Amino acid sequence: MGGNKVEFSKELFEPLSSEEKKIEQIARPSVTYWQDAWRRLKGNKVALISLVVIVIITLLAIFVPSFSKFDYANNDLNSANLKPSGTHWFGTDQLGRDVFVRCMYGARYSMIIAFVSVVINIVIGIIYGGISGYFGGRIDNIMMRIVDILYAIPTTIIVVLLMTVLSKPGEAGGSDLTSIIIALAVTYWLNMARIVRGEILQLKNQEFVLAAKTLGASGSRIIFRHLIPNAMGSIIVTMTLLIPSAIFTEAFLSFIGLGISAPKASLGTLASDAMGAIYLFPYQLFFPSLMICLIILAFNLFGDGLSDALDPKMRK
Repeated sequence: MGGNKVEFSKELFEPLSSEEKKIEQIARPSVTYWQDAWRRLKGNKVALISLVVIVIITLLAIFVPSFSKFDYANNDLNSANLKPSGTHWFGTDQLGRDVFVRCMYGARYSMIIAFVSVVINIVIGIIYGGISGYFGGRIDNIMMRIVDILYAIPTTIIVVLLMTVLSKPGEAGGSDLTSIIIALAVTYWLNMARIVRGEILQLKNQEFVLAAKTLGASGSRIIFRHLIPNAMGSIIVTMTLLIPSAIFTEAFLSFIGLGISAPKASLGTLASDAMGAIYLFPYQLFFPSLMICLIILAFNLFGDGLSDALDPKMRK
């Protein structure tokens, strides 16, 4: 009996209809939130070009001052005020220093200040907004009224006052670097706190939060292990939009003389130094200003593209 074969005739089977074929198809693996966001971001050409510009400027700012044959601080009066050429791509300033190298060096410092201050802002904003949104009630009212009061004071005034108090004339630029980071960190966390609070208010009544409470999770664990990771999309988008704002503020402060002191330089100090010769040597002002505009525009466009990519409402 083991050698007997069972034969089936074709009449016993019927072909599947088109609807039944769709049901029988094996679905591809589900796409995660971040994979879907990356797919959307790749489809946004403007955002990708902006990201490429940011990466290129960042790499130039890191490597050009270190490997160029021209030093950002050495004076060469015999080469003063040279126009852009094959040797000096952006020309030289009134002291014979290569403007291209100084622009890259200034971009390095401007971006360091922006990134460090934004990271501090994110930490303060996440903690403050997370506590306010999760606990709600009287705690939320008190904390948000404090934010409203600080919002009523123009940010520029606060930063200028802090810079005036913290700056130490006559000392090396390191103290100026620290003071401007502190000034930006003290003022720019308000927007992050509001955004985090709004996200927490939307998420804290979800089922996964109720499940965590049922299992005995503490408030801090729920905030930082469950709620904040689910709000990370909005946090990242806000970060990309805070960076150009910090760069602009730093450039403004340096332009009015409250930024980094010589011999160190930022893009704002380069623009400020070039103002005295704007009619004779306009390129000395043009290139630092162009760098500021490129960085701010690239971050803003990339932030807009990232916002579209991370918006759950746009997911199909």
